[in-house]
Formats: sequence, structure tokens, C-alpha cells
Amino acid sequence: MRYYQYLKSGSKHVGVEDDLEQIADLTDINSQIESTLDLMKVAAITDSDIDSVARRILEFSSVPETISTSKFFDLAKSDNQAITLLPPVDAPEVWAFGVTYMDSMRERQAESGSPDVYAKVYDADRPEAFFKATLDRLQSPFSQVGIRADSGWDVPEPELAFVTYGGKIVGYTCGNDMSSRTIEGENPLYLPQAKVYDKSASLGPALVSRESIGDPQRLSVTLVIERGGQEAFRGQADTSDMKRDCDYLFDWLVRHNSIPDGTSVMTGTGTIPPPEFTLGEGDVVHITIDKIGTLTNTVVVV
Repeated sequence: MRYYQYLKSGSKHVGVEDDLEQIADLTDINSQIESTLDLMKVAAITDSDIDSVARRILEFSSVPETISTSKFFDLAKSDNQAITLLPPVDAPEVWAFGVTYMDSMRERQAESGSPDVYAKVYDADRPEAFFKATLDRLQSPFSQVGIRADSGWDVPEPELAFVTYGGKIVGYTCGNDMSSRTIEGENPLYLPQAKVYDKSASLGPALVSRESIGDPQRLSVTLVIERGGQEAFRGQADTSDMKRDCDYLFDWLVRHNSIPDGTSVMTGTGTIPPPEFTLGEGDVVHITIDKIGTLTNTVVVV
């Protein structure tokens, strides 16, 4: 099952998509469900999962009103703003891990004047973790993501992101970890400036439960960048190529570090455009992950 958060008629709603690609509005059925965090809270209290909670809510409506997924997204992309998609979880914190794929390590070495630090991170037990965003800095699907005006080489990083609640991973979504390769390449200590700035993170479009995703280390991740209506770059990776899996990363994140419920974590990228490519204003970034969907954002200079 896939879960969406969105604005409809000025109020926030949670929708759930079934296997027939029909979306039912859980908030219309039960007004106490105002966010996916509410589903997670009920699941934690009842020692179940968000899919089981959603099914019980749907049972309260013998014939729940639904909308097709295709029509839902048409409305979300239209100018009349009948539906405005939001990040699929109200993540109070967003963290990210780097150098989790061999290709990422090699690209970081190629851009950096200090290449050894990336090889050491890739080979170490302790992964690289950094703070990426807060909820008010998160960008929604179909909204804008930014490239810095003081950087000349900028890329999106398509990443599987996991969502946490009650000390465990409860779901997954797509993440875009926007990055300045210029700034990080100058000095690894500039990483926060290369990673954390206005419009530098996006999540969406859907939250998929741990039960529905199956094995998170067997998912294809595709990046497509359009420029002027034409495909300018395409790349693909697979989460099976991650050196450290999601559970391993989560274990390190919470060591001596308390995180609030709903914290979302980007797990690194295996697809980076080549050195001759840099994002420009107006580019459209599409990140597609198996079983989750496609996260789309338009690039602006910030």
C-alpha cells in the first residue's frame, strides 16, 4: 500500500493507494487521521503496522470513495491546485548517509583534492552521516529544488529513504539529496555547505510500508533529468549495490543519538551524472524507485 499526504480544499489529508491503483481518502473516513504519523502512532499502540491500521479504517466505510492514481496525479500537477502533494511524512529531521555505493566513492574521489578520505569511509565500519533538513526545509513533489548560486557544478542524488517511528524503520520513500560538487570538492569539511541550503532536499511522492516494500535491498533506482523538454541524462542503480543496508545505517544513526518519530533518512546514491554535466535552472528531475513511484522536482537557483 502507498500513502500520500496532500492539501485538499485547504485542509490536510492522507490517502492510501491499493493494488488496483485506486486512492481512498483516509481522513474523510476518519478525521483523526490527519497525517501518516497518526497511522504510525496507532500502529505502535496496537503493535501492528500501518497497512493493518489503514485496512481497519477502510472497513468503517463499506464502499469508500476512491479516485484513480492517474487522475490524482493529474490534479496534483494541474494549475488549479485541487490537490497539492506534500512530503509523505512530516519528518521533523532528515538525515543522510554518504559513500554507501562504490560508484559514489569513486566520484567523490574524482572531484576531491583529498581522495583518500572517501576510500577510508567506504572501507570503515562507521558510515558517513550528516544532518540534511528539517520539515520546514523539505520540498514537496512537483515543487522546486535548488542549486546554489555560488557553485558551478551541481547534481541531484537519487536515494532510497527510510522513515522511522518508535525506534524502528516503518516505511520507505524516494529522496533527492541535492548537492554542490564544486563546494564539497574544494574541501570535505565544506560538506554541510554542499548539502544543506535552501531547497536542497525533497521526499515523495509516496510512503510505502516496510511490509509492502518487501526487501529494500532489491529496488531499482532511476534518475532522469529533462532539459527543455528533452532527456539530458539518464542513470540507474540498484539498492542491492549498497555496501551498508538500511538496518545497518539505522543502527549507526541512533547510537548515542536520539531522533524524533518520523525522522527520515536518505541512504546514499549509486547514480551521479558525469563531470561534464551540471544542473541548470529549469531542469526537471525525476527519481523513480520500484514499488514507491516517481519524485519530480524543477530546479531553481537559490
